[in-house]
Amino acid sequence: MWRSIASNALTLGIVVLIAIAGVIAWGKGEYTTAGPLEEAICLRVPSGSTMFRIAENLEDQGAVSNAAIFRIGAEYTEKSQLLKAGSFLVPEGASMEEIVDLVTRGGASSCGTEVVYRIGVNRALMQVRELDPASGNYVETAEFQPGEAGDEGDLIPEEYTKVRGESDTRYRILVAEGTTVWRVVESLKEADFLTGSVEADEMPSEGMLAPNSYEVRDGSDVDELIARMVAAQEERIATVWAAREEGLPFDTPEEMLTMASIIEKETGVAEERRQVASVFENRLRQGMRLQTDPTVIYGVTDGRGFLGRGIRQSELRSDNPYNTYVISGMPPGPIANPGLASLEAAVNPDETPYLFFVADGTGGHAFAETLAEHNANVAKWREIEAQRANQ
Repeated sequence: MWRSIASNALTLGIVVLIAIAGVIAWGKGEYTTAGPLEEAICLRVPSGSTMFRIAENLEDQGAVSNAAIFRIGAEYTEKSQLLKAGSFLVPEGASMEEIVDLVTRGGASSCGTEVVYRIGVNRALMQVRELDPASGNYVETAEFQPGEAGDEGDLIPEEYTKVRGESDTRYRILVAEGTTVWRVVESLKEADFLTGSVEADEMPSEGMLAPNSYEVRDGSDVDELIARMVAAQEERIATVWAAREEGLPFDTPEEMLTMASIIEKETGVAEERRQVASVFENRLRQGMRLQTDPTVIYGVTDGRGFLGRGIRQSELRSDNPYNTYVISGMPPGPIANPGLASLEAAVNPDETPYLFFVADGTGGHAFAETLAEHNANVAKWREIEAQRANQ
């Protein structure tokens, strides 16, 4: 009898072990195979959260089939204590294993809220955007001009104030081509997610802030950010100058920067940059004055703010080092922060016979070789201006 009992017990033990092995194999398969998520989601992991809470959240959203298996898998792979705060894009069909990796490996948030501070030529705009996981596109939820928010902040939208204290909110600063150093620095003063300030005697030289997109963190130091912009521009200048064409009508990287800034301010049409460069460089070679309005405007405003009116005749006749209707050659320095494309155009202009250009009414310019051709183009532009004024 005892032998029979022992035999039955052994058999039962083997069956139990086989069952346990089957459960483990099933659980492992559930953990590693594609999950039930039919559409991507944005999973927010608050600071101080636990794997238990995240597992329950994922199960509620239909991202995992079993919260317990998710937790056991994270524990078995020794990742349950590695949870990182942030917002993470969980793709369609992601396995539990892949989701655990997403929320434990760290790095920047891959979805959720993004605050974009756009610094343009004449104004700065703060935008709050949310990533739509299904489409992968950002949807704007609010925007405002920080400088117009008032002392009480009464014009700051609630969507912005809500996300300012969230640890997973991302911040990005976009500096447009053609801004001045003054405009960038003044705009950065209005960004409440930056710390520190730039003293007047520490302002970078004009043209030395690279237009680009800059990722920052809440509490980033503004001096460090500006140092990044300067370093980026220095690198661009060195690279472009090293690849310059022979026979340019200027001799130094500083003069290249000045020429690039004039090109940047004269046209917003990418295809025209090298043509515009050819006009100014043809003029320099022939000893002609540049006669470009943006330099005159810079001389009037000192790069501080927007002129907001036409140039006066007295300003065109004034003895100002930036008045290229009076001085010969280039002005003493840049008039804006040029982008990479304008730097490249300055050292690699198109080969053209052009000496003149004027607006053509489409956003671009009409180019001319002779003064007679140019005057005809100017007359056409005046007609366009008159028609628009009468509409």
